[in-house]
Amino acid sequence: MARIRLGKTKESRTRKKTVDHDEEIKLLQKILNEKEPPSFKIYLLQKGFSSRSTETYENVTRRYLKWLDDENLEDAAASYNDILFYIQNKRASISQRSMQYEVNALKHYYNYLKQLGMIKENPTLNIQIKGIKRKKLYNIFSKKELEKLFNDYRNLEIRTKRRRSGQSLAHKRNQVVLSLLVYQGLTTTDLSRLKVKDLKLREGTIFIAGTRRSNDRTLKLESHQIMDFMEYQLTTRTEIASQQEEYSELLFMTLGRGKRFSNLLTKMLKQLKEIQPKLVNVKQVRASVINGWLRMYNLREVQYMAGHRYVSSTEAYYVNDLEDLQEEIEKYHPMG
Repeated sequence: MARIRLGKTKESRTRKKTVDHDEEIKLLQKILNEKEPPSFKIYLLQKGFSSRSTETYENVTRRYLKWLDDENLEDAAASYNDILFYIQNKRASISQRSMQYEVNALKHYYNYLKQLGMIKENPTLNIQIKGIKRKKLYNIFSKKELEKLFNDYRNLEIRTKRRRSGQSLAHKRNQVVLSLLVYQGLTTTDLSRLKVKDLKLREGTIFIAGTRRSNDRTLKLESHQIMDFMEYQLTTRTEIASQQEEYSELLFMTLGRGKRFSNLLTKMLKQLKEIQPKLVNVKQVRASVINGWLRMYNLREVQYMAGHRYVSSTEAYYVNDLEDLQEEIEKYHPMG
């Protein structure tokens, strides 16, 4: 099978030149109009990587392909052990962090070959570099599992001899909170800062204000969420607000003496764990949502929806985009 050749590009000869976002869009539009087989570069740009990251990944892959030539191997035929041997031989010359970057580049390259139908499985998926601080791996829930969790909680009966109005109000409020976790992947901070004015029922959207660590974004609501929010805003929240001593613009208010939003989530999480024992925390729900987005949208779109300031933050969630990986990889093939 013929190997995909990367070749020199205009961008690789001017690597020090800064390419702004508008130029990246023009470049992507230009290459998409070219009538030729998709290249690794086009694949990366379509995924939302910047021109600089694309160039770096191309350079990493180009060195790898040269090594394959020297070893008389084909990229599509290279095994897990071949690639692991290649990476291990670099340990003496580059840092652990650089090794991880090279592994990431090769993972994307083999995903590209898989998309072209040249390979059935990505041989790099079980390769990770030990000793690097990385985002915690969670047992990722599928979209179907998340929706089941939401529906099961929605239908949960409050197990008391006599249902009190306060418990009923809390449960209805929590349903709406959970929907924003499951469908919009909001963080605890996002939820605690939402205001009534951020909810745009006529447009079917919700605005999430940025913080020191996140960007503003406006996310679309599911159709059933619009009805739930309408009922919540007109009835449930009005009743909760009537029990408050002070007026509040916050969309979600607590009941009782405790005013911290985290108390609300702690109680809700306890109930959710009874429904789904594999649930660890709300971060796991967000990671699952972002993971699902990465399967549907390109990197830049997911960066916006997640509110990440840097695309690298979004890219870190690719570590959970491995269908067979639910535990730390180092227990199988540690490298350290």
